[in-house]
Amino acid sequence: MRYILHSVTAAAVMVLIPAIAQAEIVTETVRYSHGEQAFEGYAAYNSALGSEQPTVIIIHDWDGLGDYEKARAEMLAQAGYAAFAVDLFGAGVRPQSIERRRQLTNALYADRDRMRALMESGLDAADNQSAIGADTAVAVGYCFGGAAALEWARSGADLEGFVSFHGGLATPDGQTFEQVQAPLLILHGSNDQVAPMSDVADLAARLDEDSVAYDMEIYGGARHAFTDWHASERYDASADLKSWAAMMDFLGQALNANN
Repeated sequence: MRYILHSVTAAAVMVLIPAIAQAEIVTETVRYSHGEQAFEGYAAYNSALGSEQPTVIIIHDWDGLGDYEKARAEMLAQAGYAAFAVDLFGAGVRPQSIERRRQLTNALYADRDRMRALMESGLDAADNQSAIGADTAVAVGYCFGGAAALEWARSGADLEGFVSFHGGLATPDGQTFEQVQAPLLILHGSNDQVAPMSDVADLAARLDEDSVAYDMEIYGGARHAFTDWHASERYDASADLKSWAAMMDFLGQALNANN
């Protein structure tokens, strides 16, 4: 089923989520480290569903792990998944200025090995939470996080799937998708000025060349960051709800089939 609304908030998106009987949603901040640097993730899960639950790893946008990712994690917990939002910037590093956000993300784009290692550290931190089943997990990323999810997929990470919401789609020089171990889902707007349709076409060609299982949904007229309800000029309620429903279908196939 698809829902189309003209305006929506996080609460309205919840209409797509089936009610879980006797839901006992637990949320907690999780401190962990990579090398000598401290990081701070966020876990959300329904404690009534027991241990080792199918898990969604959330990768944040360029402003760091904040209220948006936490809300998405809680929505996933309401839907019956454990969720863990990883931190790629460091504890307390939540950049406010465009300049600082660009500096932090560019540093990770310039050091892809570190980006991959930080995501693996986040996955390890998730695995230390009893309710979270990191052995059965899908990575989901928003904007910068969408680009990071594709980077993680190219690394050959042993996850059940990877989802990019309006993410950067360009493939770095020298990289391929030959090592991808699981299906990809690309959710993108046709009017994305950051990752235009030429990037979508190039990505599809590369995925076809490397025989990767993938699906794409393109939302006509949707701009970059179309799921961000804080971005009033770019937020697209219809595309948000459709993409969330597409992700839930993907999770049902990738996680529940392996549960």
